[in-house]
Amino acid sequence: RLRLHDGKLIKDRRYHLRTYPNCFVAKELTDWLIDHKEALDRETGIRLMQKLMDHYIIHHVCDEHSDYKDAKLLYRFRKDDGTFPLNKDVKVFMRGQSLYEKLVSVEESILKVREENSVKYQRTFLGCEMIDWLIQEGEAENRKEAVELGRALLEHGIIQHVSNRHHFFDSNILYQFWINFRRRRRLTELLNENSSCALSESPDSPFCLRKLNPDPGNTSFLSVQTNKEIKIVSAVRRSSITSLTGNSNPYFSTTPTLVFPPVAECNPKSVLKRPVTNEELLSPGAPYIKKTLTIVGDAVGWGFVVRGGRPCHIQAVDPGGPAAAAGMKVCQFVFSVNGMYVLHLDYQTISSLIMTGPRTLVMEVMEAIE
Repeated sequence: RLRLHDGKLIKDRRYHLRTYPNCFVAKELTDWLIDHKEALDRETGIRLMQKLMDHYIIHHVCDEHSDYKDAKLLYRFRKDDGTFPLNKDVKVFMRGQSLYEKLVSVEESILKVREENSVKYQRTFLGCEMIDWLIQEGEAENRKEAVELGRALLEHGIIQHVSNRHHFFDSNILYQFWINFRRRRRLTELLNENSSCALSESPDSPFCLRKLNPDPGNTSFLSVQTNKEIKIVSAVRRSSITSLTGNSNPYFSTTPTLVFPPVAECNPKSVLKRPVTNEELLSPGAPYIKKTLTIVGDAVGWGFVVRGGRPCHIQAVDPGGPAAAAGMKVCQFVFSVNGMYVLHLDYQTISSLIMTGPRTLVMEVMEAIE
């Protein structure tokens, strides 16, 4: 994806008086795959891109085609529009990758080649060393939280005991990163993985997420703080959950709310200067631009209020909240919530979708061009 951005294959494109940001033309991408030896021929290129579609990595910009067509159609990487499905498995994979990159980038890293029972292992570390490092780098607040994170990484196949005999403990037991995140993978490897079993058991698979069955009482990744799982737009509000709730438990224990803290006030009257219809928003050449916002809720909520209906609009935004940090503004119209088209819904239904959805909220909004 980054190579395509650098090569200007991914860029904003205009079609039928509408601009589609960060997209590529399927036919041009197939040419690029062949030119850069990523595919032997057009048929192989199409199969590769279909694999990416099947794994929810790319999609048609309007989601009108479920298959990849080698034509002048616009497609987009989901990471470029915020629709990449960030489920728990993906979040722990990304967290593991982030930790690995951080470890291999420092001098005197705790990752070393070590020997146990006359066998040499790559990318190894002692459990207690990892605990110390996680606390020192601010990745965990205490040893208990660091152990929880280590267990989550092991349960998802990111790390493992070198002989695969132990779970993760704060001890001198030797572990290793099972995945080499820095090995450059070729797209054609996808075509050699013909089953979900192969995907889950190959450490060099581009889609390796090997979730183990934890024993009763073992942790799940939900026990890791959200602002540690994935850092997207929560830079404005990074106060800990402990300080916000007064609870000694460092983990999220309550569902975030959509409303503001008690000190924030919301104007009960509509902020819109005049009513706007869906037809007006979607008409060709309409003076509106679509934006994708990724908002990570904190202990208070997401920090905005939705009102109206068909379409709904943003009535108020907490200036110190996650929504404001993501670029949300009053008077924007809600186009989709977590990939679901919502222009035809009322604000009660949209609020319910948000409240019952994941803490990481992906919204598409329509904003008037000034």
